[in-house]
Amino acid sequence: MKLSQIPCFILLLLLMAAGIFFMPRHIPEETPAARLPEPQIHIAATATAPPPLSLHARYACVADAASGRILYGKEYTKKAAMASTTKIMTALLVLESGKLSDTVTASSYAASMPKVHLGMKKGCRYHMKDLLYSLMLESHNDTAVAIAEHLGGSVEGFALLMNKKAKALGMNSTHFVTPNGLDSKEHYSTPADMCRLAAYAIKNKTFCSIIQTKSHSFTDLSGKHSYSLSNKDAFLSYYDGALGIKTGFTGNAGYCFVGASRRNQITLTSCVLASGWPPNKSYKWMDTRELMDYGFSYYKQAEFPLQDLTAAKIPVEEGKKTFVACKQPAVPRTLLSRFDAITVKYDLPSKLYAPIRENTGIGSVSFYINGRLYKKEIVFPAESIEKSVFSDTIRNVSDMWLETFGNKMWERNN
Repeated sequence: MKLSQIPCFILLLLLMAAGIFFMPRHIPEETPAARLPEPQIHIAATATAPPPLSLHARYACVADAASGRILYGKEYTKKAAMASTTKIMTALLVLESGKLSDTVTASSYAASMPKVHLGMKKGCRYHMKDLLYSLMLESHNDTAVAIAEHLGGSVEGFALLMNKKAKALGMNSTHFVTPNGLDSKEHYSTPADMCRLAAYAIKNKTFCSIIQTKSHSFTDLSGKHSYSLSNKDAFLSYYDGALGIKTGFTGNAGYCFVGASRRNQITLTSCVLASGWPPNKSYKWMDTRELMDYGFSYYKQAEFPLQDLTAAKIPVEEGKKTFVACKQPAVPRTLLSRFDAITVKYDLPSKLYAPIRENTGIGSVSFYINGRLYKKEIVFPAESIEKSVFSDTIRNVSDMWLETFGNKMWERNN
């Protein structure tokens, strides 16, 4: 068979295929060398931690409301009774139900609740919003049950809603049985979980408005019964920057308080459980002040150090491109002190294999505080890269031969 009888396109394919083995060794100048960040950065603490606080509470903590980081704690993951601080969750479920304008009718069971109570009578009807003031300003137990029965059909039904919300908020060591916090073996939480709940609650403007109200008066719908309420949260009046929240007491729980305060754009939440028993009613305020002062004195808002991962060029095997850049992950912010040691660890591959998807992680950056993992961010590629196929190879060979041939022709003519 003569060469002229071979179709031209087949001849071209044969030449290109041959070029794969004899192609000039040429690396495009625009392809950078692979660059990866240092695998670990460590910043040592610059001061020694202060001595432990002297707290009356058996269980306590203070936390950064924005990040959730526990700044100081005492048995803060232990499960314990939390008394009427429970009503924070009860109030939130009302506010998020969209039923503030509902009418609530007191049942005989609600009216039977022990003190502290509003003094409801069976059949009396109330505006839901008025009952929220009764719930949060004076912590009325009958009010909590009336609300629970209205929203959940029963106390048990409402407890299901409370536990569902707790799970959604990550309160994994909390279990609700009652809407008012009266003692029950299966009704418990932890200071860490209650701080998490408080941080969520203060995002609700109506909630904050209610808990900071000094007094509120209302009547039932018949107009026959009138009520005057005053806020029992002394924290509001004696601590600079206090946002308030909720007190609690039962014989089992002791004195309890979940608080929040804000200074210089820093918001802290705190919780003290079992902070003394009668007659030591003031212990919870003393403990809360100690916790809040600790947080504001030693901690400042800060970002973790993070290398520029957009400059990390990772080689790609068998892809239509020879390297891929990384997207810069979010830089965590939290409150940090001079006695915190920071470590940032990078886990990135030395090379990747196509195909690569822009929304599929290729590595991670882990942030540690004092040796404990604080947060882990996934690193994503800056673009998707498809797997190279034979036609891509032919095209690349063709381009390279044409470039080489063109250069030689230019050199010959000049």
